[in-house]
Amino acid sequence: MKVRAQSLGGYPRPRSVRRLLRQSERGEVDPEYRVRLLASASSAVIGAQIAAGFDVVVDGMLDWHDIFRPFASAWRNVTPTALLRYFDNNFFYRIPLFTAEPEPVEPVLAPRVRLYAPLAEPAGLKVVVPGPVTFTLMSEVIGGLRRDELAEAIARLLADEVRAAVEAGASFVQVDEPILGDPEVGRDEASLAADLASRIAGAAGEAETMLAVYFYPPKREVYEEVLKAKVDYVMIDAVDGGGKGATLVAEAGGGRKGVALGVIDARSIYMDRYEGVKSLVEAALEGLREKESLILTTSTWLDLIPYSYSIKKTRLLGLYAERIAGDLGLEYTGGWR
Repeated sequence: MKVRAQSLGGYPRPRSVRRLLRQSERGEVDPEYRVRLLASASSAVIGAQIAAGFDVVVDGMLDWHDIFRPFASAWRNVTPTALLRYFDNNFFYRIPLFTAEPEPVEPVLAPRVRLYAPLAEPAGLKVVVPGPVTFTLMSEVIGGLRRDELAEAIARLLADEVRAAVEAGASFVQVDEPILGDPEVGRDEASLAADLASRIAGAAGEAETMLAVYFYPPKREVYEEVLKAKVDYVMIDAVDGGGKGATLVAEAGGGRKGVALGVIDARSIYMDRYEGVKSLVEAALEGLREKESLILTTSTWLDLIPYSYSIKKTRLLGLYAERIAGDLGLEYTGGWR
């Protein structure tokens, strides 16, 4: 079995980018300067991942206020509205308000891929989209639109985004459905999420695909539905819930190629201890004997901790992935360091 490492999603903004975005909102920044500074800051984040040995990297999404906003701002019939806490984190998002089925106005992912894919070499570039079920359940919907219809409409638009992103050079596509870790979510929502993630993944062509569930491990019945998704990997948080995620993997298995196991705590500034990370991997391995790969990743996006700690945790993830592969007799496939 091969062992790889990669960050799950977005990074926190360094001070220069926070200042830039505040100035941009006041109309005080030249658009060309904004692009240059964001590209410079994103290059540093990409470089940290490459230095850690990741074969697939994210651009950091430093200009994304939350995972929904770029899409809600680029579609008709949806508007970002009031702020709300994002799950149980010290992080807020603007609630998307849908008045009808969304329609595309401008692309979100492909322009980013064209800008950042050359900066990611020799690694591949991963794009991340919000899962249609999480997007729908965390939005307000008016005008008589049914939520299942809205989720399907969102899936169609995201499939178009993914298709264009892969054509532009993306090599990995991740669909985030953190709502599936909510104890109140059941089999029906999970089944819909798996079906819609499969449709989005179907637009990814030769790119690798993943369905990610984080913030807390899902219930067993939810995880079993998630495993039906036609994606290469299923990601599960192994940090939160006292290792429950690793146990679920051991008992129920993973995606078509394997599992992405969230083993580095992305919600804490304290450095993860090697023995604790290794024990999570060992606990999950029983369900992965016939799988091709194991991806070690962060428990969620790193944007919930300060910037300097996110860079330290990136390096730690790469070091631990290589060490775990050696200790457990597995093949480590990173190594740009």
